[in-house]
Amino acid sequence: MIHQPPSGARDLLPLDVAQKRWIEKRLRPVFAQWGYHRIITSTVERLDTLMAGGAIDPSTVIQLLDSEEEIRLGLRPELTASIARTAVARMGGTTYPQRLYYNANVFRRAPASSYGSQQEFYQAGVELLGVGGLVADGEILLLLADCLSSLGVANWRVILGEAGLTASLLSVFPPTLRKKVRLAIAHLDRIAIETLPLTPEQRDRATFLFDLRGRPQDILQQVGTLELDPYQQQSLENLKSLIDLLQESGFPTQSLILDLSLIQTLDYYTGIVFEVVSDSPTGQQILGQGGRYDQLLALYHPQGEIIPGIGFALNIEDLHQVLLPTGQMPMQTAPSHWLVVPVNASSIPASFAHAQKLRKTADVSDKIRVEVYLRQGAEVDQARTYAQEKGIKQIAWVNSNGEPEIENLM
Repeated sequence: MIHQPPSGARDLLPLDVAQKRWIEKRLRPVFAQWGYHRIITSTVERLDTLMAGGAIDPSTVIQLLDSEEEIRLGLRPELTASIARTAVARMGGTTYPQRLYYNANVFRRAPASSYGSQQEFYQAGVELLGVGGLVADGEILLLLADCLSSLGVANWRVILGEAGLTASLLSVFPPTLRKKVRLAIAHLDRIAIETLPLTPEQRDRATFLFDLRGRPQDILQQVGTLELDPYQQQSLENLKSLIDLLQESGFPTQSLILDLSLIQTLDYYTGIVFEVVSDSPTGQQILGQGGRYDQLLALYHPQGEIIPGIGFALNIEDLHQVLLPTGQMPMQTAPSHWLVVPVNASSIPASFAHAQKLRKTADVSDKIRVEVYLRQGAEVDQARTYAQEKGIKQIAWVNSNGEPEIENLM
């Protein structure tokens, strides 16, 4: 019987791990340079925590049951709700803003119609808590651009929307149809728009919203032609100011697309929302997403205190798929630097001692990888062949006195 991982799970082999770490190692310094500190939250959470006040569909959560306390638990489908809960419960009295980042796995139940689809994913991202407004929004988008630059991602674009403005523009639809229009726009389903029982005026508005995607200046001008209430007008002015700030701060303007039809499936966003996309051999790839969620932390606060927040998550698997053809990532696992070979049984202790001595000769940031040859009584040619097959360039033949004879392999 061949044992396989459960449906939707997968194993990461050493080369997979090396490539995943290559991505993470280039993101961590960027997060740190911007003043962000790593946070690690529990993989398992109470189900009501993960639901984020109903913003997350429970059918997407892999659920568990604490049999002793009969509490519904779940594996986190994303990190923002868990970090929001942690910030409120464990970081009381902290000085804001709090800049946090994470590298972690998340779990999402695959739809019943897609049996075998992946259910475990890896993400790296940030959360900026305790400050709202234009400057915080700008920092997050500029940090995102810095991350993509550090990875060498080519032809990326940020698709920027505004959840609050889009939601208010949807208010013209009857409550019974508003959610269906929203979902049709979120899933880019023009056919659904055409089949909904809308009046001609409502259908024109739905189609108008559906097509609000393009150069920021063009889209801002189109929205400006509508009869806007004070809230909508202010949201539009905030978007204009944000785009101006990004342009003046070095954000590549050719990589910015304004899309007021952009609606995230997670329903806790209150301000800007965005996706970062890039072209891949299989088409356009969503590399990450994020946005502002100014009401989320209040759900976990004992007094319901409003604490603004904004962040983004980058999808490691999707980054891997885009970066692999570029040849930047390692294409094989790193070989050891040394093979230490005991020449006879009595030299085994001395070989382990010499290997440890070699390991300690390197700086902490530049570890030397040393293997001890474990086959006793092997021929010299066998040890040499092993080193060559493993890509090891130096052999230390150690005798029982602990004296090494060094051989450099070409």
